[in-house]
Amino acid sequence: MEIFSLTTLALASATAALLLPKAHERLQLSLAKHRSLAGHSRMAKRVASLIPGYAYDEARFFNCDGVPDEVEQRRRAGFARLADELNGRHARSIALTQQARSGIADLQFTGAYRVPFQFSPYVRERIAVGAFVQRADGVTLTDLDGQRFYDLTGSYGVNVMGHDFYKTCMAEGMALVSELGSVLGSYHPVVFDNVQRLQAISGLDQVSFHMSGTEAVMQAVRLARYHTGRKRLVRFCGAYHGWWEDVQPGLGNPLPPGHTYTLSDLSERSLQVLSRRRDIACVLVNPLQALHPNAGAPGDGALIDSSRRTNFDRAAYTAWLQRLREVCTRRGIALIFDEIFVGFRIASGGAQAYFGVRADMVTYGKTLGGGFPVGVVCGRSAWMKRFRENRPADICFARGTFNAHPAVMGAMNVFLRRLETPAIQALYDNLDATWDGRAAKLNARLAKAGLPLRVANLSSIWTMTFTEPSRYNWLLQYCLRAEGLALSWVGSGRLVFSLNYTEADFDAVCDRIEAAARRMVDDGWWLPGTQSNRDIRRGVLKEMLRQRLHRR
Repeated sequence: MEIFSLTTLALASATAALLLPKAHERLQLSLAKHRSLAGHSRMAKRVASLIPGYAYDEARFFNCDGVPDEVEQRRRAGFARLADELNGRHARSIALTQQARSGIADLQFTGAYRVPFQFSPYVRERIAVGAFVQRADGVTLTDLDGQRFYDLTGSYGVNVMGHDFYKTCMAEGMALVSELGSVLGSYHPVVFDNVQRLQAISGLDQVSFHMSGTEAVMQAVRLARYHTGRKRLVRFCGAYHGWWEDVQPGLGNPLPPGHTYTLSDLSERSLQVLSRRRDIACVLVNPLQALHPNAGAPGDGALIDSSRRTNFDRAAYTAWLQRLREVCTRRGIALIFDEIFVGFRIASGGAQAYFGVRADMVTYGKTLGGGFPVGVVCGRSAWMKRFRENRPADICFARGTFNAHPAVMGAMNVFLRRLETPAIQALYDNLDATWDGRAAKLNARLAKAGLPLRVANLSSIWTMTFTEPSRYNWLLQYCLRAEGLALSWVGSGRLVFSLNYTEADFDAVCDRIEAAARRMVDDGWWLPGTQSNRDIRRGVLKEMLRQRLHRR
């Protein structure tokens, strides 16, 4: 009996010794995740599955915040004027959009998620947004009705230099490779020149071409796993790296995160996890997160209240990247900069040059194609090799039919050559001072006018924030459109200027932003003192609970 007890005790002790380090490791990982749902992918999916779909009726639509009847009537009249103005002014563009919607799944999605879901059906029935345009010039777009907009869409990040720049790149690039046509597999000579220029820009050894930013990130992660023999990747809370499963866990992904850790950005605990775990192949960094750390891309579809915040601190983010670089070097983890969006926008040398930190691999895309689709991986030789001489069957395969397509390579070559010209380099002179100054100028103007709207920026990438609580901030995107500003489908959460905006262009945009904000005030959508952000969130939560209980 005594021997049995001693054996049992020894087994228990050995088991505890084995389990305690694992438990401690798991606890560290949990603590390194951001406290929000964005930091807990599995929990976010569970919570999302519990949110009931419901829509406000007409009375609730105009008075979900309990305002007086007089204000409600102002809202009704203002909404009707806005709808008539937009629908009448853009009739042809809207008509084609409505005809095309049944055959274009993207239009169905973006149309439904422009505003919070409670308001969406009523808005869609009464205000249409045209998705078709016929031309682009300078910093403007012209729709099918001949209506011109100042372009703040940025073409999802492609448009860094202005529309005319890319027209030139595409035309000259096509002419450059016209004799080769669509020959694939063999390279046009411009490919070699592109590689040399990308090596100089990135400071890295080798280059791999792909057809999209998502593909480029996939390849970088695959190479990191191949060379480390580890399967885990780390991304930071809120960051976007494309739409494939491993880098977009949580909402929007039908599968659970299999091999991904989503950790808190700018966190000491995240560095501790990276320092101690042995299963991490790579760390993905999207430098755009410096504008809104640990939060997803701000879109008007999620504007429940006015709690949207941004906090860009260049010095703090630089120090963070430096520490991250040191940990990854020490632990043999590949540090990957995803510069698909910010590459060539914040500096001609990209985020590596801007923050003064070198990565093991960098992914570029969007603007680098000179107007055509592209994805690129630049990396150190040790990370880029796809085979092993001593194990010939051990390879890391990655090819694509249209990789290094002649038309794309030609336009890229024109882009890279023009990037070096004095005229384009001049756009980068005092870039932060220029755009920070413009943001400060607009904020001062809005403050002087007593309008509850502000802007925050990372260079020419801007986000609008709100100083007074409101349920109706999402409507600002339609007021901005009525004033002649083109926004992407996420609305006022992301304004992307091209670098060729002159002071006169910018002043015209400021005039329109102020006019749109005044319209919001005049029509009663912004009414100080009605509710706090906390009251708004509690009210929406109660609505959801009532809907769940009612359905049961």
